[in-house]
Amino acid sequence: MGSIGTVTPQAMHFAEPLRLQSGAQLADYTLVYETYGALNADKSNAVLVCHALNASHHVAGTYADKPKSVGWWDNMVGPGKPLDTNRFFVIGVNNPGSCFGSTGPMHANPATGKPYGAAFPLLTVEDWVSAQARLADRLGIAQFAAVMGGSLGGMQALSWSINFPERLRHCIVIASTPKLSAQNIAFNDVARQAILTDPDYHGGDFYEHGVVPKNGLKVARMVGHITYLSNDDMAEKFGRRLRNAAETDDYAFDFGVDFEIESYLRYQGDKFSEYFDANTYLLITKALDYFDPARAHGGDLTKALASTRAQFLIASFTTDWRFSPERSREIVEALVSNRRKVTYAEIDAPHGHDAFLLEDPRYLGVVRAYYDRIAQEFAGEAA
Repeated sequence: MGSIGTVTPQAMHFAEPLRLQSGAQLADYTLVYETYGALNADKSNAVLVCHALNASHHVAGTYADKPKSVGWWDNMVGPGKPLDTNRFFVIGVNNPGSCFGSTGPMHANPATGKPYGAAFPLLTVEDWVSAQARLADRLGIAQFAAVMGGSLGGMQALSWSINFPERLRHCIVIASTPKLSAQNIAFNDVARQAILTDPDYHGGDFYEHGVVPKNGLKVARMVGHITYLSNDDMAEKFGRRLRNAAETDDYAFDFGVDFEIESYLRYQGDKFSEYFDANTYLLITKALDYFDPARAHGGDLTKALASTRAQFLIASFTTDWRFSPERSREIVEALVSNRRKVTYAEIDAPHGHDAFLLEDPRYLGVVRAYYDRIAQEFAGEAA
């Protein structure tokens, strides 16, 4: 297995407005994306990879000017990897509202010439999927071999199967959920409040003030990061170890950093506040909250998934308490009730929600085997 190597982002401009579920519209926008591998003659080997909260179109490979800028799912996508770019043409798209190139709150609003800021319209998972479908149209891809995502990306994959059932043959949903629990919504709101109450937020128009609400972003990331790790993983990595245990075995008796876990979370928060946009964080967490395809069907997920036509791989992780295996099983049960073909894997992994990004040979093996099956379909069609 090798790296995809050096990659270059591309951009696609759309002059026609994108009508949003809120009733608003996004006019004159750009989507940034990357592609890996080669599209076959009949364009049947394309796979769309949908990104999670703080990720982007940069799924695999590195940039020539930034050799350490490895794609967020580089262990999954590349030559000889589970999603093998020797066989599949892989597309990663940066969703509208993000801060990694596609039109978002920091870009100029055509109506004012100033950054959108808080005026950028709220988006839903379904809005993102509609934007992705437009990009697929431009690329001449009528149907994906698979649409795949983890966490929030898994929500997008599920939405593809509902809203564009004829446009994908396989749907791969990893460490995801059919809707957020009240607890998850609560965590998201606490994170948003940290940003909204930061004095440097300025009602979302902090760009014009030349500041960044770093404290709010830092706390938001710390809250979120706690939910990505399992209790066992945190205990093994940090326990109750003191940060300066080599120097003293006593507490500092102040409100600074005593424990290693405190140091780790503050480091993650500081790092996040340097590269992520506060308005984007608000938008994306609200899109997470709103996702609930069963809502239009009286809360009946089986009815919500009745329109699907794809085959499914659903995967979860035992220690993921943010999007627990029970939520994945809800999806599986609803699909089975609709007589869809479903493969379900529940991986016993200690890493919590973040497990979908990590090197677990059993997990990667499941995904590899599933893509092997998809590739055999091509062979059967060609025979």
